[in-house]
Amino acid sequence: MLPVYLTVIRPHSSSTAQRPATAAGPTTAGGGGESPTTPISAEAITGGDGSTVKAGDGSTFTYRNQFGGIWYADPNDPYNNNAYPNSWTPPLNQSWNFGTNRIYGVNLGGWFVLEPFITPVLYQKYPGATDEWSLSTLMAADTANGGLNQLEDHYKTFITEQDIAEIAGAGLNWVRLPIPFWAIDKWGDEPFLAKTSWKYIVQALQWCRKYGIRVKFDLHTIPGSQNGLSLCKPEDRGYNHSGKGGQVNFLMGVMGIANAQRAMNYIRIITEFISQPEWKDVVPVFGIMNEALISEIGVTELRSFYVEVYDMIRGITGVGEGKGPFISIHDGFEGADPSPWAGFMSGSDRIALDMHPYFAFGGGPALAPIDTGVGPNAGGTWPQTACNVLASYTNRRQAVRIGFGVTFAGEWSNGINDCGLFLRSVGGTPTYGGNCSDWQDSTNWTAGTKAGIQAFAEASMDSLRDWFFWTWKVANSTAGIVESPLWSYQLGLQQGWMPTDPRTAIGKCGPSSGPVFDGTYDSWMTGGAGAGTIAAAQTAQYPYPPANLQSTPVGPLPVYTSTGSIATLPAPTFTDTKGKPISSGDDGWFNPNDSQPGPTPIPGCNYPDPWNALAVPVPAGCTGGVDAALPAAITPPPSQR
Repeated sequence: MLPVYLTVIRPHSSSTAQRPATAAGPTTAGGGGESPTTPISAEAITGGDGSTVKAGDGSTFTYRNQFGGIWYADPNDPYNNNAYPNSWTPPLNQSWNFGTNRIYGVNLGGWFVLEPFITPVLYQKYPGATDEWSLSTLMAADTANGGLNQLEDHYKTFITEQDIAEIAGAGLNWVRLPIPFWAIDKWGDEPFLAKTSWKYIVQALQWCRKYGIRVKFDLHTIPGSQNGLSLCKPEDRGYNHSGKGGQVNFLMGVMGIANAQRAMNYIRIITEFISQPEWKDVVPVFGIMNEALISEIGVTELRSFYVEVYDMIRGITGVGEGKGPFISIHDGFEGADPSPWAGFMSGSDRIALDMHPYFAFGGGPALAPIDTGVGPNAGGTWPQTACNVLASYTNRRQAVRIGFGVTFAGEWSNGINDCGLFLRSVGGTPTYGGNCSDWQDSTNWTAGTKAGIQAFAEASMDSLRDWFFWTWKVANSTAGIVESPLWSYQLGLQQGWMPTDPRTAIGKCGPSSGPVFDGTYDSWMTGGAGAGTIAAAQTAQYPYPPANLQSTPVGPLPVYTSTGSIATLPAPTFTDTKGKPISSGDDGWFNPNDSQPGPTPIPGCNYPDPWNALAVPVPAGCTGGVDAALPAAITPPPSQR
């Protein structure tokens, strides 16, 4: 694949795009709408358990999948969607039913959005680095060791094609892929490695296509930060994976609206790419923002943004099943039961709610024993605790399913405590009441400990129903071991505390004590009849931009003008077995009617630091008039491709 970056004022589209075929069952028919091509090479283009796979880098390995899954990779048909990871998951060329199909997923955390506990060696090498901003700054200064290009080495090696094959072989069927906005670009003095990770993100999508794995994109970073407080201080409630710790400047402070303009444009650009026929079946869900701190930003402010983004996305994709991705929003850790999100945007088209139930960050000592033997009582009280505590999430989700729509647990882990190197950020202090060293070296765990963790994991899986474990892989520290083993699905499979078949978790919690989901959603929730018919009274209470940000009038705040160029995400290029380029309509931009210019600074405006603007004077001459107030893109329905 040879992606290139394009910058255009008005995107264009091709009418020659191939649409993946729809089949009635697992199939080996051509996925491009035409008869399957016959490769000239003798290499296999598909196979199941025990077959030899030729990876994209030319290496080979044996595919291990005891669940009936197949891989499919025809160099003459690179957008083929025939693959499926197991017998109970529909191939990519068939629709996913959120009511009856179950999500068994893992996150690919720490790959394109770094977190200290997932890739500790990078942070151990640069003392003082606590987030990707500080790491990038220190790394860039270290030119003797490759400077910032060290991050590209990480992109190349942290997750490989064989990881995706192993995910399929583990009985899983989805991945949640955190991505940064700087895959598209960066502004000003932002130190991130920009316009580099995208080619590896697209490569990941192709790997997932090859093994039949569906992808939930998740925009983890937002300009100014949507959750940038530090876990180093117990009194703070934020995180170190939005790009920069310290402040929340998205929809907060002097640069709150300007940062939101940039965020909306990045969401727009990603939507245009994944809505193309070549990618829409691989990326059926787009999480538009990870873990925004609604308690800080405000309910009205955040919901106003969500309503505006919804209008923008559906303006790009059109309305109804198959037209662009599900739009996923995070619940903001609002713990009320029933969910306060039930009833929000009723009548909308395919919005999903993402919840992240974690035990690790509850603040308690977590001293209940988990090593209680390997029999039916493995795990002591922990499995039942998981069933009981997560049942509240289950009940919330039932309320959400009735009044909102599709919901799933986008993150959870085996973290029964908060032990793990850098788990509480670099320099953080865990609240665990025992000795954390017991939990940072799994080579010392007993059979009873492993059985207890597996029992806890299976109880969590059963209670959550549709889930993405955080995370697939945690890298070794300088000690040569994984020092946050409770957070690695892969290590759990290798060392015996994760189920080798996630279906064995079904029923571990016994009969539900609350409402039971029967697999039926209202038709509008999944893009059927009534989708896109939100009552005006609902959206009227959430105008955008909101009148105030945390009681500060929006009118005088600085904004960007909508006169900039549009960055189009590059698509891969392919050649067939005869060496000829393969033509498709994949130009990175789905909707040719979406030609609204992007945001750009107003000439002459002296903007404050957009990442540190909570308590600074409001600059003059930065409101920009009518053009600056335009949203990133509100477009008519797309032309038929």
